[in-house]
Amino acid sequence: MTSPRETGAEKSALRSLVLARRAAQPEAGRTAASAAIVAALLPGLAKVRAFAAYVPEETEPGHGRLPAAYTQLGARVLLPVVPPGGEELAWAVDTGRLAPGRFGLLEPLGPRLGPTAIGTADVVVVPALSVARDGGRLGRGGGYYDRALLHARPDAVVVALVFDDELVDALPSEPHDHRVDAVVTPSGGWQALPVSH
Repeated sequence: MTSPRETGAEKSALRSLVLARRAAQPEAGRTAASAAIVAALLPGLAKVRAFAAYVPEETEPGHGRLPAAYTQLGARVLLPVVPPGGEELAWAVDTGRLAPGRFGLLEPLGPRLGPTAIGTADVVVVPALSVARDGGRLGRGGGYYDRALLHARPDAVVVALVFDDELVDALPSEPHDHRVDAVVTPSGGWQALPVSH
């Protein structure tokens, strides 16, 4: 049995590996992957009235296209706001206007709705560094999304966006890690995962 310390070290090593691979990926490859991610993601959100998402950073899948592409859906879109203090994400409605927030992450302008606003979302689109075929998700290690998903509806579909080589057979996991219901990759599109919450 793996100790929590060993699991944490394994996750940390995997994070470093994925981040280095993403940083080394040519911009043209990232751009093409982002276009494919958006083409697969939007049909999955087409009938959703309200969903939560995020603004991808430069090396993340969907950068340069999301959240702008969501405007064609006509849904209420919540984007995260990292609070100046504390460890729970707040949310705000995406109005198309973004500004740098904590850690330099782009966030929506406008009224802050608090951590429980995610509970109004039918789907929650989350960032990930890697996703396992059993729904395990490797995030950046801050725990913001694991804490945020505690406020999501039990029937909300949680979907992660990753590059093709980041969908793997297995990932190290801890009890607090929230699994995802689906993954979107550039080549595989939207794939439901066999998850039990």
